[in-house]
Amino acid sequence: MKPYKFTAFEPTGKLILEETWNFESDVEAKSKGQDMIDEKDFTNKTHRLVNTAGRLILFHS
Repeated sequence: MKPYKFTAFEPTGKLILEETWNFESDVEAKSKGQDMIDEKDFTNKTHRLVNTAGRLILFHS
């Protein structure tokens, strides 16, 4: 499992949530990460999910 950093923000830029999620791969992170975002009700908030190399996996503004 590899760590991925999820962050969500208010429109003002204020940090709402920052968590580390673990996935097997970037492909799994994209799929299961989106499910987790939907479950946490951050779908319409500005958010991003990045891997440890800083590669953007998911982003919504």
